[in-house]
Amino acid sequence: MSAIITFKPKQITKQLLIILSPRAREVVINRYGLGKSTGKMTLEAIGNQYGITRERVRQIENAALGSIRKSDAFTGEKNALNELVLAIDSLGGIVSEEELLELISKDKNIQNHALLLLVLGDEFNKKKEDDEYKSHWYVNSDTEEFVNKALKNIYKGLSYNDLVSEQDLLNKFLNEVKDLNEKYRNEDNAKRWLMISKMLGKNPLGEWGLADSSNVKVKGMRDYAYLAIKKHGSPMHFTEVSKAIVDFFAKKAHTATCHNELIKDPRFVLVGRGLYALSEWGYTSGVVKDVISEILKKNGPLTREDIIDKVRKERYIKDNTIIVNLQNRDYFKVNKNGEYSLAK
Repeated sequence: MSAIITFKPKQITKQLLIILSPRAREVVINRYGLGKSTGKMTLEAIGNQYGITRERVRQIENAALGSIRKSDAFTGEKNALNELVLAIDSLGGIVSEEELLELISKDKNIQNHALLLLVLGDEFNKKKEDDEYKSHWYVNSDTEEFVNKALKNIYKGLSYNDLVSEQDLLNKFLNEVKDLNEKYRNEDNAKRWLMISKMLGKNPLGEWGLADSSNVKVKGMRDYAYLAIKKHGSPMHFTEVSKAIVDFFAKKAHTATCHNELIKDPRFVLVGRGLYALSEWGYTSGVVKDVISEILKKNGPLTREDIIDKVRKERYIKDNTIIVNLQNRDYFKVNKNGEYSLAK
């Protein structure tokens, strides 16, 4: 049993179910997975079992829960419910259903009994899972609304390719909720709240971004290669990239396959013999003459030394390779001052 509560949910719910008729009791047990099987049955499945409609099953369930709430047995369990309120409050006042139940117990059966208590208690509010948020429980509507608004501001402030460290995201999030009750504003609660959002996600390197971004929702070798080079912070040889994928992510990465994937993806730029950089770092794509052309378009006529200096910032190549390309008169011309410009 977890330290967040001291009472035994299973013991309490068994006493509460005694007041129900046999059929109503069985419906609740099957709906919440309180029996030998922890699987929760659908309204339709229970209806088929009794030969009644799913709507009739719903009516029986609702009436059964109402009867429990009005019972003396339920009134006598106020201390346990108050303890559960304090537990949720200690977790920031708002917590995902999955995490809350895991903290109550690792036993799925006990989790199901605790869930019934949450459903029964008027003190507890549940936001069902939707496109933006995971299913979560809260005890204060203002806090829940405040946190959800902050989460929305966070993910709306990120672009598709953005990646931020967990610490930076936590700092930003805590700033978003700076007007929230001070007792809730700490990093543990912030991490807990971030996990409620379905729009935000964390990649295998622990960096955060939009959940549907390929930088977060890593699917194949190209995505792992991107993260490996980004973590390295400077161009890498494709053999180093394949090794890094194995080391960082424990994924198989055949060297030749890795090289082929790097060639195909516009996120990567070949900057030397087998060396790849990220295009987002500002490297120009294309062969050496294309790089020289882009430099001249941007800067106008330049001396050979200036061109070599600027090209070397884009490509890991020898000076002679740059000089040989400058001699191509179909692309470049030189004036009397020794400055090169585009031939056309």
